[in-house]
Amino acid sequence: MHNLTIIGTSHISPESIQEVKTFLLEKQPDIVCLELDKGRIHALNSHKKPGMSELKRIGVKGFLFLLFGAWAEKQLGKMVGTKPGDEMRVAVAIAKERNMKVAVIDRPIEITLKRLMKLTWKEKLRFVKELFTVRRKLPFDLKKVPATQVIETLLEEVKRKFPTAYRVLITERNEYMAARLKIILEKHPDEKIVAVVGAGHVKGIKKILSNI
Repeated sequence: MHNLTIIGTSHISPESIQEVKTFLLEKQPDIVCLELDKGRIHALNSHKKPGMSELKRIGVKGFLFLLFGAWAEKQLGKMVGTKPGDEMRVAVAIAKERNMKVAVIDRPIEITLKRLMKLTWKEKLRFVKELFTVRRKLPFDLKKVPATQVIETLLEEVKRKFPTAYRVLITERNEYMAARLKIILEKHPDEKIVAVVGAGHVKGIKKILSNI
């Protein structure tokens, strides 16, 4: 892993945008790995709203969950003056400008959404309640990436309150992204690689890679 750097971001944080921009321009990595899948990277700069193609791919329940999640992230983004995923847009733009390779490492969103449909009704109701109170309860500045201790505390709370969601959104995707990074590292042992992922995934991915 000597040639891999993992940057943990908040998808709505201005601080994350600047951190990604600074790292790519100063370190000039050869490969930029992103917490996206093929569908999401194509939609990154699209102004189109999810339509019939997404509905067919992920089903009615998954589609509604996708819309709900996008709305929630957008509301938080408005609070700090960013759009969800801006750090990914910056990464893609710089990579294209500087001829860096781009690799997507996340599990396809349709699989994750279908897996999320296994949430118990108790978890679903609790999720809705938490969503509408999150603005008052956030223990950190939305404009910055939370400190490691804050991230770990939040993840433990999610694991306790939403065990199914934690397994699907965190554990399973950590395993998927670590496996993708392992393949990339094996294929490009002499190239500088950076992975841009949500801050909540960093520790889990590093742990898995260290044990492979």
